[in-house]
Amino acid sequence: MSQTQTINTPASQHPPLDLLERASLFLDFDGTLVELEARPDETRVNDRVRRLMAKLSAKLDGRLAIISGRPLDQIDALFGGAGFAISGSHGLEVRMPDGSLSAPIRPTGLDHALREVRGLAAKHEGLVIEDKPFGVSLHYRLAPHTEAECHALVRAMAEQDGLALQIGKMMVEVRVAGNDKGHGLRALMQSPGMFATRPVFIGDDDTDEPALAAAEEMGGAGIVVDPVRPSAARYRLDDVAATLAWLESAVER
Repeated sequence: MSQTQTINTPASQHPPLDLLERASLFLDFDGTLVELEARPDETRVNDRVRRLMAKLSAKLDGRLAIISGRPLDQIDALFGGAGFAISGSHGLEVRMPDGSLSAPIRPTGLDHALREVRGLAAKHEGLVIEDKPFGVSLHYRLAPHTEAECHALVRAMAEQDGLALQIGKMMVEVRVAGNDKGHGLRALMQSPGMFATRPVFIGDDDTDEPALAAAEEMGGAGIVVDPVRPSAARYRLDDVAATLAWLESAVER
């Protein structure tokens, strides 16, 4: 993860409704647009979110993107073919607004990590594995007592195979090193339609901090979706419901 300056902003600092004017909007997915699920494959995108994304894209003349830890193809599938730019796999995959795509080559170390986490999951009921194109995630929301064991194993895999360790909410992941969500935001901001605008990023997790910090550093703003967590963002929203309500109000302004 990129080094970022952490600012503990007060929970009362609500984002103003005019924040999206002359801005490009970047959204995390899980925990921001949809509630976190114990099993990632149980996540669904409802009609409210679909309508909201369509309105945001129209309002912002296409200056809209999702930046997620999920693979790009998963986000596409969840939206039934997304009509917006996407950065997936924590900034490793970037599909620009014009459709051009950049992504690394999957290293063999991930196959070794996948075998190891499958061995651990076979010993503990409730552990959920995500085999991603450029990472392997281990979710322990249904088996919280395994947290220390999960972290120790994945940390060892990262050190052994020269991969990056990524820690999130009730999950730990080993992935290709080098990029983060901040990289995804900066890459998307180079597109012609976004280049001269202010970036606004909304995210809920530690994995979102590089993008929250990047948005602030580039003259825009970060919004953290959490009532108390220390963050580089200057604004806060309490939860997914508050985030959707604010976006709906901002787009109708």
